[in-house]
Amino acid sequence: MASVAALYTPEVLMLATGLIRHRWDDALMLKGEARSPSCGSTMKAGIDLDAQGRIVRIGLAAQACAIGQAAGAIMADAAIGRSKDDFARAQGDIERWLAGEGDLPDWPGLAAIAPAREFPGRHGAILLGWRAVLQAFSAFAKGESAGA
Repeated sequence: MASVAALYTPEVLMLATGLIRHRWDDALMLKGEARSPSCGSTMKAGIDLDAQGRIVRIGLAAQACAIGQAAGAIMADAAIGRSKDDFARAQGDIERWLAGEGDLPDWPGLAAIAPAREFPGRHGAILLGWRAVLQAFSAFAKGESAGA
C-alpha cells in the first residue's frame, strides 16, 4: 500500500493553495456543485462562457482535502478556452485512469497528483472540479442562468 507521505507532497500542498487564483464570484453566469461520496468533500464551480460555449472565466469554492483542492486548481488552471465536450472527455479519461484502465490523461498538471491514484478514497475528490464544471455546463444547456 502506498504511503500517505507520497500523497501530500510539497508540490501538492502548493497546488492546493492555487485555488486563490480562481476565487468564487457570485456574479459568474453558470454554477454547478459536486460532492465526493467517498469523503464528503465538495466543490462549487462558476463559469462564464463566450459565444462559442467556451469558458472565459472560472471561480471555485472548495471544502475538500489537499488532493481535491490541488486537483481543482489543476483543472481551473487549464479551463479557459475549453468547452463542455473538452470537460466531458477529460472526466472520462480521468475516471478510466483512476480505475487503472489507461494512461495519465492529457490535462496540464495532472502528473502532480498521480500518486493519488493509489488511494481510491481520494478518487472522488480528484474529480470534483470536472464534475462541478460539467454541472454548470448542464445549466447552460437547460437555459438556466444559475445552478448551485
